[in-house]
Amino acid sequence: MSNLVTIYGGSGFIGRYIARRMAKQGWRVRVAVRRPNEALFVKPYGAVGQVEPILCNIRDDNSVRAAMQGADAVVNCVGVLNSIGKNSFDAVHHDGAGRVARIAAEEGVGQLVQLSAIGADANSESEYSRTKAQGEADVKAAFPGAVILRPSVVFGTEDQFFNRFASMTRFGPVLPITGGDTKFQPVHVDDIAKAAEKAVLGQVDAGIYELGGPDVETLRDSINRMLKITQRRRLVLNLPFGIARLQAGIFDFVQWISGGLIKAPLTRDQVTSLRYDNVVADDAKGFEDLGITPRAMSAILPDYLWRFRVGGQYAAIQNSAKNLRTGG
Repeated sequence: MSNLVTIYGGSGFIGRYIARRMAKQGWRVRVAVRRPNEALFVKPYGAVGQVEPILCNIRDDNSVRAAMQGADAVVNCVGVLNSIGKNSFDAVHHDGAGRVARIAAEEGVGQLVQLSAIGADANSESEYSRTKAQGEADVKAAFPGAVILRPSVVFGTEDQFFNRFASMTRFGPVLPITGGDTKFQPVHVDDIAKAAEKAVLGQVDAGIYELGGPDVETLRDSINRMLKITQRRRLVLNLPFGIARLQAGIFDFVQWISGGLIKAPLTRDQVTSLRYDNVVADDAKGFEDLGITPRAMSAILPDYLWRFRVGGQYAAIQNSAKNLRTGG
C-alpha cells in the first residue's frame, strides 16, 4: 500500500499545491479541512480515491488525531490572516500548530512539515507574527525533527496579494496602500509546495527555512509591476501608518460588531506587520539549501493578471488594432 500524508488545510492556497505534488508522487493524500464539501476540487489531483477531503477541526484533539490515523507524514498549512471568533491567531497558529506536532509525535509519524511565515518573532508587536513564533516553538519542542517553512508573501493564480490589489484598480483612479516602502520577497506558491514535497519525502534536514523569491522590492514597486501588467494607470497613494491604523480600527470594529460576517479588508495587526520588511534573513537557510531555484514574478504574473486588463484576454489584440493604419 502506498504511503499516506495528511495535509491540514490541504484545500487552501498553499495546501492544494502540496496535495497535487504528493499525489503525483503516488502518495495517498488526506486533505483535512473544516468544510470537506467545499474541498471536493482536490479529488481529481490523483486517481479515484487517492486524494480525499475529510472533516477536521484543528482546535480539537480528537479531530486532529482521527485525521492523522495511519499517516506516514503530516503537513500543517492551516493559518489565518484575520483573527475572527474562535479561529483566533492564538488558537490556530499557536495552539493548533502545537496540537498537530504533539499528536504527530504520539502517533509515530515519520515526517512533519509546518508552514509558518517570515517575520515570526515571539517578541513581535504583531499578534500574527508572535503567534506564528509561539507555534514554531511548540512544534520544535514536540517534534524536534520537524521542517518549518517560512515564506515571504506568496503569489500565484489564487493569491490574495496581487489579485486583491488588481481587483481594487477597477473601482477608481486612486489605489490606496500603506507601507509602500516596506520590502517584500514574493515567492511562488508551487516553489513552496516543492520545498514541502522534499521535506515529506525525507530529503530535507530538520530546521527552519526562509523562502523568498529572486526579487526583493518594495510594496510600491510590486504594485507598479502589477499596474504595468494589467495596463491600468492609477495614482498609488501611500497612506501614513497613523491614518492607516485609524482606518483599520474602524474596519476592525465593523468586523467585531457584525460577528465576523463583514471581514475587515485591513486590520490594525496587518498595519503593524507592514512596518517591517518581509525578506529572507542573511543567515537563514533557504531555497539554495533545498536545491530549489525559485521562479521570478516576471515569468508568472502575466499568466493570471491579464484578466484585470480592460480588454481581458483580448487586450493584446485591441492594442495591435490601434496601430493599424486606415486606408486612404
